Amino acid sequence: MKQSSEKAFLQAARSLGIRVVSGEPLAKHTSFSIGGPAALYAIPGNVQNMVSCLKNAALCGIDTVILGNGSNVLFADSGFDGLVISTDEVRDCMIDRNRITAGCGFSLQRLCRQAADLSLSGLAFAFGIPARIGGATVMNAGAFGGSLDQVVSSVLCYDKGKDCTVEYRPCDLQYGYRDSIFLHDPSLAVLETTFTLTEGDKTSILNEMNGYMARRTASQPLDYPSAGSVFKRPKDNFAGKLIEESGLKGYRIGSAEVSAKHAGFIINTGNATASDVRDLIRHVRKTVFDKTGVLLECEIRQIGFPEEL
Repeated sequence: MKQSSEKAFLQAARSLGIRVVSGEPLAKHTSFSIGGPAALYAIPGNVQNMVSCLKNAALCGIDTVILGNGSNVLFADSGFDGLVISTDEVRDCMIDRNRITAGCGFSLQRLCRQAADLSLSGLAFAFGIPARIGGATVMNAGAFGGSLDQVVSSVLCYDKGKDCTVEYRPCDLQYGYRDSIFLHDPSLAVLETTFTLTEGDKTSILNEMNGYMARRTASQPLDYPSAGSVFKRPKDNFAGKLIEESGLKGYRIGSAEVSAKHAGFIINTGNATASDVRDLIRHVRKTVFDKTGVLLECEIRQIGFPEEL
């Protein structure tokens, strides 16, 4: 990043009272515990300041990445030579009967609990997904046969190209399996998401949530840093099953390992680097393809690399 661009952005951000850090280690902010420094790391305190960060970065010609819980991300060992915008403090939440509107930095897990406390059903499947609302909206997060597109009724976005906020309805979101318009249009940034839920029985909702959490705990390597499921589910199959049948459970490169508990996860057993993880992803994809003819598609975002795998 050019020093002049960095200086101009810092001046604009600080005039608005937005906290900005230089050289922030991204390993501190991802569930993989992997990643080099961000040239700039901003923590806007609300939606308005988040929009200001995006707008000023565009004016300064600075590349941006919006980071929530960092649970579906792999940053390069060299880091990111641009601006990382943290959603940590963009976490307003408004409730109107069976509708909940949450800021992009609001915890999905907390949203599930809040809905249950209000006896609102529709989100039990998401309990335990370690995401913020923004990232979950972008990825159409889901589990156990449920996904956010079933309950999302609108999304407030900032369109960097048009320099305006716009509200998207479900018909605009192009939702699919772990897919949405946001993955294909980098000019759009999620600010808030509104969920429309249905009235239910609180005890039944809590029992459903706890059941899903028990299944996660029993089957997933939650005691190690990871980015969740590495690969999308292939048609009529499961990535973990194909990886296990290819003899790759427990396979390691450096400190990155295909989990022996769930082959769909790559875990950081100690001091894994992004290069370790990328090399392991390549090996898994090649081995599974050679043995089964199925080319696995990566689900995790890979940032700071020349290209995604």
